[in-house]
Amino acid sequence: MKFDLDAVFVEDGCANSALATRVLRALPHGVPVTHVDDAREVSRPEPGAPDPFGAGKRRLVIARRKTPFLMPCPAGSSKFACCGYLVLTLASNCPMDCSYCFLQEYLADNPAFQVYANYTDSFDELDKLCANAHGRSFRVGTGELADSLAFDSITAISRDLVEFFATRENLTLELKTKTDEIENLLDIDPRGRVLVSWTLSPDAVHRRSEHLTAAPAARIAAARAVLDAGYRVAFHFDPLIAYAEAERDYLQLIDELFDVVPPKQISFVSMGGIRMTPRLRNAARSRFPDDRMLCGEDVLASDGRFRTFTPLRLSLYRALAERFRKAGAEIPAYLCMEPASVHEHVFGTVPARPATIGERLARG
Repeated sequence: MKFDLDAVFVEDGCANSALATRVLRALPHGVPVTHVDDAREVSRPEPGAPDPFGAGKRRLVIARRKTPFLMPCPAGSSKFACCGYLVLTLASNCPMDCSYCFLQEYLADNPAFQVYANYTDSFDELDKLCANAHGRSFRVGTGELADSLAFDSITAISRDLVEFFATRENLTLELKTKTDEIENLLDIDPRGRVLVSWTLSPDAVHRRSEHLTAAPAARIAAARAVLDAGYRVAFHFDPLIAYAEAERDYLQLIDELFDVVPPKQISFVSMGGIRMTPRLRNAARSRFPDDRMLCGEDVLASDGRFRTFTPLRLSLYRALAERFRKAGAEIPAYLCMEPASVHEHVFGTVPARPATIGERLARG
């Protein structure tokens, strides 16, 4: 196990689940385990903790999910040129601690790391989606409210997911991560239905802002390993942060990626600028007062988020898009949480409809 835990809580009714059995067997000696009637009792912020959100990340709660697992990406909006991503919520929160992470706001009142013992119930939801889809293809990811592979060394959820998706021709699973926890993937045949994606940032951003994550070089090496094992791979340059040497560093990072993963074998890339609501920005700067990456040139945009000054943001997008274009392969690319007008400025074309983009990315 690569992350520290202060405690584990198991909700009544989950103790005999396959997930709880695997987790408790794999726990390091000395981590206390407590059984509770209702997971909500221990998922709220810990009273008196100097950093309640950070403390919540070290408290693992095994619970039953009582609401649907499948939902549209919460980042989607009529204001943005969306990518048609569907989210499968199998866990909540993340043991890593990136200073810019939106979960600091989104899960402020519910910060414990929750993983859902009844996660295989989501397979029924996915089959119903397929039955009503009339031949459409969907890209479904687990990396929105939690990193897809963090703690996979003890939960092994990825194995069940890959085996399920490998038999569904119109579904593509995306496992999005900042770890190098890929061991459970390497001996399963995904049959072309699973892609693993990594968020990539330059070393300067990783050192200052992406605490407890794998180093960029380790993420790239992990991508090569899963590619060799038969998986598709993709990369997210999100958030792009416009610090003084940003363009140089991001272009160097792309070159380092292409040295290990051939451009023609990259399923897609995405880009997105750093964006924060006022509440998130206050929380991030309070928790990470020494992180200069949080203090760039930004303005309050019309969507209520602080965003990097538009000319700086567009300049970075264009520089990266040009490097992708010159790679000698047509790498599909899209922008996350940007309006169609920004997409046109960067790529010179009007973005396709979300459903169209989603199907294209799913089929590869």
